[in-house]
Amino acid sequence: MEQARASRSNHSEEASEQVRARQTEKQSPLELFNSAEANALRAEIIRTGRKLWDRQYVDGNGGNISVRLGTEFVLCTPTMLSKADLETADICLSDLNGKILAGDRTLTSELLLHLEIYKANPKAKAVVHCHPPYATAFAMTGTVPPNGLIPEYEVFIGPAAVAPYETPGTQAFAETVLPFVHEHNTILLKNHGVVCWSDTVTHAEWLCEIMDTYCKTYLIARQIGEPLGTIPDDKIDDILRRKQWMGLPDARMARIGGDPRGSDPKNTAEIVELVKHVTGRREGRS
Repeated sequence: MEQARASRSNHSEEASEQVRARQTEKQSPLELFNSAEANALRAEIIRTGRKLWDRQYVDGNGGNISVRLGTEFVLCTPTMLSKADLETADICLSDLNGKILAGDRTLTSELLLHLEIYKANPKAKAVVHCHPPYATAFAMTGTVPPNGLIPEYEVFIGPAAVAPYETPGTQAFAETVLPFVHEHNTILLKNHGVVCWSDTVTHAEWLCEIMDTYCKTYLIARQIGEPLGTIPDDKIDDILRRKQWMGLPDARMARIGGDPRGSDPKNTAEIVELVKHVTGRREGRS
């Protein structure tokens, strides 16, 4: 019965999404830019920018945030503006070729990175790029932290990837993520930072937090000087089966016969409950 309700809910969400997509396709870029949907997305971008600043994941005018608007357009943060100072009028509208269609500010050259992700992976609805210190420290070494240590990291990210260094803001830099963007939702950019994609701006920012906290915790654990305990392989497989149901990508998915690129995401509320079950984060438990 629970599965039947979940199936009906998923079909209902899919149908609603298809209706919204058809409606937005009929609107001009300017109509979309001034729509209620765009206003809500701009507010989410602004909230996310302040979170990135508060957590010290960006400095100066660093980092950038974008989100799909319809199927052909992207709302994005501009260049030369602190993510702590974003206002509604600062958010720009671009097409998937990087042409500015609305907004008074100049697009960031690093939007090219976001656009390559969107064009390569239709499941990517929002992208956040920032420079969280612990994750960026790993990016400077061209390595990723080991897997199998904390369930939350395994559920939401799993193996991260490292894209090779290229000059930021160039097309060559944007294309460095293409080999990884289907099987990884979190990619370290060598000598630069991290880029994460998800279904919403908020969820993409969560991935940045999870990645940086995991890197930090791993480095602290190493300083204790004791061997690190790892999650048994059969328990990792259990997590992978849950990730498969959640539609999340994971490069290890083939070991349980799943698609490493993930599938269509399931109902968000059910995913939250499932993650609580996997990680033990329920009422009265730490």
